[in-house]
Amino acid sequence: MARRRTTKGTKPRARVSVTAPADPRARPGPDLGGSAPRQSTSVDQEEPQALVATHWFDSGDAGARDAGARDAGARDAGARGAASEGAGGEPYSVTVRFTGRRIGAHSTPRSGDTFSQDEVIDGIVPGTGPVSITSWIYGVEPGEWMVTGQLIRDSRGSARPGPGARSSAPGGQPVRPAAWSWRRWTIGTGPDSPIKTRWALLAPIARQPAVLPGIYTLLAILGITFALVVQAAILGRGDIPVGRTLTASAIAIVFGLIGAKLWYAVLHPDESIIKGGWAVDGFLIVVPVVAAVTLLLFDLPIGVVLDASTPGIFFAVVIGRIGCFFTGCCAGRCTASRWGIWSSDRRVGARRIPTQLLESGAGLVIGVVTLLLVLGGVSPVPGAIFVAAFAAYAVVRQILLRLRVERRKSARSVPLTGVAAAIVVIVVLVMVVLQGSPAG
Repeated sequence: MARRRTTKGTKPRARVSVTAPADPRARPGPDLGGSAPRQSTSVDQEEPQALVATHWFDSGDAGARDAGARDAGARDAGARGAASEGAGGEPYSVTVRFTGRRIGAHSTPRSGDTFSQDEVIDGIVPGTGPVSITSWIYGVEPGEWMVTGQLIRDSRGSARPGPGARSSAPGGQPVRPAAWSWRRWTIGTGPDSPIKTRWALLAPIARQPAVLPGIYTLLAILGITFALVVQAAILGRGDIPVGRTLTASAIAIVFGLIGAKLWYAVLHPDESIIKGGWAVDGFLIVVPVVAAVTLLLFDLPIGVVLDASTPGIFFAVVIGRIGCFFTGCCAGRCTASRWGIWSSDRRVGARRIPTQLLESGAGLVIGVVTLLLVLGGVSPVPGAIFVAAFAAYAVVRQILLRLRVERRKSARSVPLTGVAAAIVVIVVLVMVVLQGSPAG
């Protein structure tokens, strides 16, 4: 499920340093206007402000860099060495420094009139093409800002710290303001124009390349609704009360959302449980158990209802994972493969392994197959379709988790998810057996 950005707008793995150069003798007052007068409102002065800036550079081509280094010969040994390090296509890291100055600030800037913030990007793969980086800068004065980006260091040994030099990236490519085209699905250079501050609470939903803020919530609601409709349509063909099964499903969904939130909190103990995200593992593990218990209490056939619910569950996965892709959560690692798709993790945009779409495709296959099995009455034991589908999805998910850019904090969290899934399967089977074979 979607992982929402914290108010600082950075992921835990990002190594960010923020500085606000200021004249130590100056005392900032409510009026920070300079040569160009600025109109401030009471909201500007009282509400925290933020800037959101996105720049991009080219990841460089390993073969091209290697050839360029050979042509340069002894003229630039350092450039040759840096190129040869990336020739093997090994992932590398870069540091992009964002600097800004408020338009209309004094000739001697005061605190809050300038900033310098470093963003570290890990796992860049040569040959992936354009790479974008979005930075959130908080605690600045309201108004319009001129923001520039400069690549100051990369892990292959090249550094370009000169304050007067043109921003540059591996291979001599500049770091430019970014502009995203949905129609062409590509990133390009945007105008070098001032950026206006915004209310800090709204900064996390600022426009970014390949990201549609809020789309996951809409698609998640659509997916859950569609799952309930499919379940009701299947059960309506028999003599099982649809109303009570929908009630049981609603109860299971509520507990599933709680499980998703708690599971995410366990995986990310440093983040706020309120502002943090949701983990689909927790949802899928809690829902079947709660559903089985509720169905048992309602005296409804557990196996039959779970089988009828299976297609809808995985159709919801299809819809939800598309929302993940456009929200930028659960993103895959960078790749130079032509099968990669340019997408974002809500901070860094690059060509990536489309893990969300792969999981969506797996959900579609499982959903269609289970729908055909349920409609055809092909189930040797009530609940067998659900168990088989759940096990297949657990295997697929374990594979895809290893392709994602977000690494679990605990090396044991991935196998623990598999163990939890196995426990769920066992619990459901036991409850089906305890209930006995349902009639019809």
